[in-house]
Amino acid sequence: MSELGFDDRVAVITGSGRGLGRAYAELLAARGAKVVVNDPGGSMRGDTTDAGVAAEVVRAIKAGGGEAVANIESVATAAGGQAIVESALDHYGRIDILIHNAGNVRYGSLTELSYQDFDAVLDVHLRGAFHMARAAFPVMSKAGYGRIVLTSSIGGLYGNLEVANYAVAKSGVIGLSNVIALEGAPVGVKSNVIVPAALTRMAEGLDTSAYPDMRPELVAPTVGWLAHESCSITGELLVSIAGRVARAYIAETPGVYRPSWSIEDVAAQIDAIRDTNDSWILPPVPSGFPDHIGRSFSMATEGQ
Repeated sequence: MSELGFDDRVAVITGSGRGLGRAYAELLAARGAKVVVNDPGGSMRGDTTDAGVAAEVVRAIKAGGGEAVANIESVATAAGGQAIVESALDHYGRIDILIHNAGNVRYGSLTELSYQDFDAVLDVHLRGAFHMARAAFPVMSKAGYGRIVLTSSIGGLYGNLEVANYAVAKSGVIGLSNVIALEGAPVGVKSNVIVPAALTRMAEGLDTSAYPDMRPELVAPTVGWLAHESCSITGELLVSIAGRVARAYIAETPGVYRPSWSIEDVAAQIDAIRDTNDSWILPPVPSGFPDHIGRSFSMATEGQ
């Protein structure tokens, strides 16, 4: 296969001053993309900023012969999201790729987590994804082309301790991506979710001495393909961790139909209800929503 390039493509990558986002930015820039390196340079809690973080990535990209511009607006507000997209339009006249990677972390158990810390994490991960998509999608739709990659997490798929805010946000972006994929299908815009894991500053304080190779550069090619014009999927989730790339998906068991139910009936049928044989996998695009209803209605009308 010939090398997949990004010549004349313009990419906005949030949270690209460090870690995974920087790996994405440097890979796409090395393949010809013009990149808006967005990063306020915040701490992991997101309560401090450093304008030099994004600028350093831009310097590195330019030193390698690439083209990039720094942006330090926050994704946490609608105005910030609009300003980030306008940076791409002002500097390069278009936006072809949006990768929303910005993130923060504020820990706390369900008995300790403050509402302020809950909202602060949703503001960046989930509302930030909406702010970015809300600003970029109309431009992409008008152009008839776009690639959007939102970032979930194994914490969003399976949950984790003391990060209810993070888990909620990372689950929410899956629903947002599905809607973008549906509304984007008729106008040439594809949206997918990356579920990445890499050793970045988020792992500071953990004993990772026994971990396998988990460099951000192992994740970047999967995101690069999702952002490329040859990407053949939309409304899907790809996992990338320690060199393993996989598809994650939501499925339903066929379940059990009865014309009426009691609590005892559910108890008696729970094994059959949970039986994963012949599970339904209903991709959001083109018709997961109506397929779910249609199949369920068929079971009811056929009395199965």
